Amino acid sequence: MTATTGEDRERLARVMDLALRVRELGAELGLPYVAASADISSPEPMLGPDGLPLAETTFQWLDAGLRYWRDRSFALRAPFILAARYAAEPFFYHQGRFSSWRPLPRLEAIPVAEAAEDFGVAAAVIAPAYLTGGVIGAVVWASAEPVADLPALYAAHADRLHGAALRLVSAYRDGLTDDGPLARLTKREIQCLKWAAAGKTDADIGQIIGISGPTVRFHVQNAALKLRVAGRAQAIHRATGLGYLGSAAF
Repeated sequence: MTATTGEDRERLARVMDLALRVRELGAELGLPYVAASADISSPEPMLGPDGLPLAETTFQWLDAGLRYWRDRSFALRAPFILAARYAAEPFFYHQGRFSSWRPLPRLEAIPVAEAAEDFGVAAAVIAPAYLTGGVIGAVVWASAEPVADLPALYAAHADRLHGAALRLVSAYRDGLTDDGPLARLTKREIQCLKWAAAGKTDADIGQIIGISGPTVRFHVQNAALKLRVAGRAQAIHRATGLGYLGSAAF
């Protein structure tokens, strides 16, 4: 990630300002150790204007020798990252378990205490950052010592932390993606893709929504062209990442 233009330098400077704000918020709340990822599916670390990982230059982790950003299996083992896949809003780790502002049974069922102890974490707030394209980023603010009033701190500052995490990750990803022109799908194209995602054939879809099989293929192909992808599977994947398909009933 090299700053070659004025626009690149401006964007990277903005990312750095946001990273410093994330660090300041953690220090303010007694959660001084920060880990951040712009895409929890990727082992690539977030880099600063100097091309070095922010984890080395800006953020500090509890165990200075744990270079988690160089461990390609870390995201698969860390309970904080697993939990970020199942909660789109901030949550916290306190007294051996995950909690949020409301009951989240799936989150609360994740065994975290032993792994958190291995990582040296006694308390943490985790803010997932769900982005377009199906990308999930995350920021973790942690402490090596228990924070007695963590639930109250979370209740008072979760929105600030979430906003800071989302701004940092979004600004960072601005330089990594080129989504091209906006794609606006029609109602028919969305219907066809939804049923295709459910495993229906063109003939099945035609019968369900009252059009011919070739017309179904036309709508799917047209959607793929708009989304700048090749084929049905990629069109479904891209449309899902843009929120066109979701999980709503047909």
